[in-house]
Amino acid sequence: MAVWLTSRVRRHNELLLAAPAIGWLALFFVVPLFLVFVISFLTRGTGGTPTLPFTLEHYDRVFTTFSSVFARSVFIAGKTTLICLLVGYPMAFFISTRKHAFTRGFVLFLVILPFWTNFLVRTYALRVLLGLEGPINGMLMGTGLIDDPIPFLNTEFAVILGLVYGFLPYMVLPIYASVERLDRRLVEAARDLGANDWHTFWRIVLPLTMPGVIAGSVLVFIPAIGAFVTPDLLGGVEGLMIGNLIQRQYSGNGNLPLGAALSTVLLGSVMLTLMIYTWFVTRKGGKNGQ
Repeated sequence: MAVWLTSRVRRHNELLLAAPAIGWLALFFVVPLFLVFVISFLTRGTGGTPTLPFTLEHYDRVFTTFSSVFARSVFIAGKTTLICLLVGYPMAFFISTRKHAFTRGFVLFLVILPFWTNFLVRTYALRVLLGLEGPINGMLMGTGLIDDPIPFLNTEFAVILGLVYGFLPYMVLPIYASVERLDRRLVEAARDLGANDWHTFWRIVLPLTMPGVIAGSVLVFIPAIGAFVTPDLLGGVEGLMIGNLIQRQYSGNGNLPLGAALSTVLLGSVMLTLMIYTWFVTRKGGKNGQ
């Protein structure tokens, strides 16, 4: 009996080791998501609490009344991702091309340094910088470039600036990892065959670093589309995004079923993004294996 039990334990050793993590995810991730999914089909009761009967009213409102908020969220998250890519890609190359290990480590340290400060504190610091009496307006007026302060706050520009500032390291680090794995001999071979810098970049460098680009884009787009602290503090009404809308439904006398429906649709959008990323990585891996 003991020998049989020992053999069974050894055969399922990996599953037993993963059991605590699986149980944790099931209890604190899968079950809450299932409850949110069920609540999204219930009716709004007194004080915004969910009650029977089941209805599709909230999903109808999501795709009609709040479709513009979803579109704005996707647009802002997409623009944030694009700006992070345009800034982060050359930055990753700059870090990778430093010859001295100390210099590379120091620049990487500067990239992740903002993570040492609470995100809320950094957002409030941006409010001070972008305020009507903040340093930016003070500098512009002091140099005579403007006569009156520019209202940066409560605009889409402030929201995108805050999101780029907060999520730029998520773009730089994956691209840096891809650039570090880049075989520089391929670049030299392309130049020996007569390719200029532009063709070398498009035909050699960009395809080989694309996994880092895709990973960084996913890491920026997913949290950006659901952000609510930055739009709330920097954008106000003009920066309303889906995260702010969900947060309002779960506070005070909101609408829990509507908030659950909004959360479910947002989760579906995120899952779709992850499926596209997984498909790309699998396809890329299959091609490299051929």
